[in-house]
Amino acid sequence: MLGVSVDTVRRWTDQGRVATIRTPGGQRLIDGAELARFAVDLADAPRPEDREIISARNRFPGLVTRVVKDTVMAQVEIQAGSHRVVSLISAEAVDDLGLEPGVPAVATIKATNVVIEKAE
Repeated sequence: MLGVSVDTVRRWTDQGRVATIRTPGGQRLIDGAELARFAVDLADAPRPEDREIISARNRFPGLVTRVVKDTVMAQVEIQAGSHRVVSLISAEAVDDLGLEPGVPAVATIKATNVVIEKAE
């Protein structure tokens, strides 16, 4: 649920970051409310400032040219040089990032499938 390994959760519980209870058999259990509290704290934790520490290498810096937003989702278009990049993201993300036409942005793309076509 937290997107980390069991070993990471064990480390966090050993450090006292997440409260647990032990079963008679010695297994650790995390109360649902405690897990929810920790998940929110984890999401609010500061991220490394060096944004280059990611596995995605396809970065397209450009300018937001269009945002079409409804109550849940948004379509964001970025012109990155001669490339038009279109992304569907949450409306909340658009608001949090302050995306609107004229705002500089970077589209970072990591795909497991890439189609290549031979140019004529």
